[in-house]
Amino acid sequence: MLHASERAPGLLLGDGVAVPDDAVIGGNVVVHAGTVLGAGVQLGDGCVVGKAPALGLRSTASREQPGAAVLGNGVAVGAAAVVLAGARIGNGCVVADQAHVRERTEIGAETVVGRGASVENDVTVGARVKLQTAAYVTAWSVVEDDVFVAPGVVLTNDPTAGRRGGEPLRGAVLRRACRIGGGAVLLPGVEVGVEAFVGAGAVVTRDVPARSVALGVPARVVREVEEAELRG
Repeated sequence: MLHASERAPGLLLGDGVAVPDDAVIGGNVVVHAGTVLGAGVQLGDGCVVGKAPALGLRSTASREQPGAAVLGNGVAVGAAAVVLAGARIGNGCVVADQAHVRERTEIGAETVVGRGASVENDVTVGARVKLQTAAYVTAWSVVEDDVFVAPGVVLTNDPTAGRRGGEPLRGAVLRRACRIGGGAVLLPGVEVGVEAFVGAGAVVTRDVPARSVALGVPARVVREVEEAELRG
């Protein structure tokens, strides 16, 4: 059940939601029951937090109750963004305008989920990650700390394109501080190693070793990442 609140114009709160005194709330925000809001959260106009997932009849995602959404201290959720129940967003994160974060996903501190980016269910994202505009992180992916994902990158998890017959989904694994260039596509289950770099427009069909530069369709290793480019 949602209840109107006088805290902000059009604000609707579910049962058990406590809004911190220092929260900044836009217009027409909806926060569903049980959601935990950390100190100093910012909720942009029209965003929705803690909404239950809606699954199709043939969806293989878990149908167990995902629990409450948890937003850490200083989290900013942009206008028209949606954070589902069971998502856990770390301190200082930004979930930008129109972004979407699904159930049972964990996002580490100070990570940015860019405008229109989509992070699907059962994903783990580390700290200080940058998922830029319209990036798509498919279910069951792992993104470690300090990874950079450029605009329009697509991670996939179904090698049969919808005809699995019981075969499990396998998301990509992006190891610490790797970088994925704009518009790249990663096939199910591939791993991009620590400090590796995948060039713009590449199609990654096999694992990319640590500190390698992979370019092309299909992506092939062409050299090592130079010392000056390493995060350190």
